[in-house]
Amino acid sequence: MSERCGRILRRAAVGDWAIAVGVTALLLIAGLSATRPATGADLFGYAWLVTGGLVLAARRRASVAVLIVTGVCAVGHQATGIELPAVAFLFAVYAAVRAGHRVVTVVAAVAMLVSLPLAALVLPPGLPVGEALARARDALEVAWLIAAGAAGEALRQAERRAEEAERTREETALRRADEERLHIARELHDSLTHQISIIKVQAEVAVHLASRRGEPVPEALSAIREASREATRELRATLETLRADGTAGSPGLDQLPELVRRARMAGLDATLTIDGERTDVPVAVGRTAYRIVQESLTNIARHASAATASVRIDYRPGTLAIRVDDNGDGAPGRAAAPGVGLLGMRERVVALGGLLRAETRDEGGFTVHAELPVGAA
Repeated sequence: MSERCGRILRRAAVGDWAIAVGVTALLLIAGLSATRPATGADLFGYAWLVTGGLVLAARRRASVAVLIVTGVCAVGHQATGIELPAVAFLFAVYAAVRAGHRVVTVVAAVAMLVSLPLAALVLPPGLPVGEALARARDALEVAWLIAAGAAGEALRQAERRAEEAERTREETALRRADEERLHIARELHDSLTHQISIIKVQAEVAVHLASRRGEPVPEALSAIREASREATRELRATLETLRADGTAGSPGLDQLPELVRRARMAGLDATLTIDGERTDVPVAVGRTAYRIVQESLTNIARHASAATASVRIDYRPGTLAIRVDDNGDGAPGRAAAPGVGLLGMRERVVALGGLLRAETRDEGGFTVHAELPVGAA
């Protein structure tokens, strides 16, 4: 997006310079082709002419300043005897009105209508007042002045309407997203929550019955009970987030010890190491780090045939690094298959402007390494 904006600004600057050079060239050609005896003041007049034309290149950035400069230049070359229309001033009027400076433009236009007749009386000496007024009228027709201002105002109104339409489209899109989010939350609540609750209740009953009979509770059954409890908590937090369009209840870095503890209960020798000076990170970064570790541990338990796993969180200046290693049976040098879990991790990381690497190690085992920016993502 920023590159596209840069290209648009560069094209606009080129167009501004093209208009400024074109207006300047047109005025110079008209001034040089005039059939009249040359005077020593012509050099100053052409200097006013060139300055008034070239300054139009800055009319987008400083429309009021350009309006004043072109007005002064028009009066200057009129006073030196170069009787040409104030074309540059008309462009400046259009730009100033388009930028919203209507009052300043009206004041400048009135000042020009008063100043040009006075400038026409300066040279040559003894010019009749009627002819001076005629020259001033030719230099700046009121009709052209009104047309330039009207064109600027029309385009300004069109741009404002386009901005309002864009805001309306964005608001509509946000409203539709809210509706879709609520629909997803209702569907999850009505279907998935029910199924997980059944699993949780059945696991609780099985553990209770085994305890009453004095039988040892199988580790798999305990793991199912803990997983169903955690799934219920996470689903509830997800539903709250969907309904509130916020991050309340979302898991983060503070929940990593509990996540590793549950992995150990499931039979995986998992460890957690935190390095660096801990600082506050954005909620989105903490949530993404939690999901990366969660998905990595889940993949290790399901597919890696691993006995150990290590989770390392490293707080670096401007970056949060996450690394999850296991001693599974991954073949050295083989890249990870793009499963749904890995694709989800990569999408989360890329959305924050981070980097993700998931691959097997030369000595065996698998590594997931992510770096998340903790500044403006």
